[in-house]
Amino acid sequence: MLVDNVAHRQSGEAHIPKLDLKKEHRHLFNPSAKQVVEVEVPSLKYLTVDGQGDPGGDEYMRAMTTLYSLAYTIKFALKPDFDFVVGPLEGLWWDDTPGGFNVENRSAWKWKSMIVQPDFVTEGHFAAAGTELVSKGKDVPSLDSAQLEVLEEGRCVQIMHIGPYADEEPTIQGLHDYMEEHGLTHRGRHHEIYLSDPRRTAPEKLRTVIRIPVS
Repeated sequence: MLVDNVAHRQSGEAHIPKLDLKKEHRHLFNPSAKQVVEVEVPSLKYLTVDGQGDPGGDEYMRAMTTLYSLAYTIKFALKPDFDFVVGPLEGLWWDDTPGGFNVENRSAWKWKSMIVQPDFVTEGHFAAAGTELVSKGKDVPSLDSAQLEVLEEGRCVQIMHIGPYADEEPTIQGLHDYMEEHGLTHRGRHHEIYLSDPRRTAPEKLRTVIRIPVS
């Protein structure tokens, strides 16, 4: 896609194709809601902010504000040479509970909030976006915690959960049942991709990809 964009620019065409990573990797972002599927996830680049606590808390909200501010600043800085769709919010979730994840103790949850980036976004673009936001006095409360990093998940199992976030447990159990039936071992962190905007979508229609790295 980067080569295509360069070719368009050199040929003098005004239209620049818009890269949409959800479409480029459709099988990763649109799995079945009826059955668990296995996927091989390539290395992907993300804007990230690490934190801890309830996903409804202030720290999580500050992380989201920072991620979207950076993502859109990078997007507009790269136009008109390159254009891309800002990806959905994603999250890795874990805690320090021995033997598993304590779903009840939300204050102990640790998370990495993320927005996927095209390969052509560099550390230079990331640093310039942060500098621009600060110089304009924009609200980027978690900027010091933000990073541009590569996630390598490899082999994973995943499924689409449709419904409220609070009702994910049976869907997650289905993933673990599949892993047990197929001799797979949990490897890496619980990963969720939030495809719906909860401000505009009824809870029963929320679409969330739930992914677990396996070996």
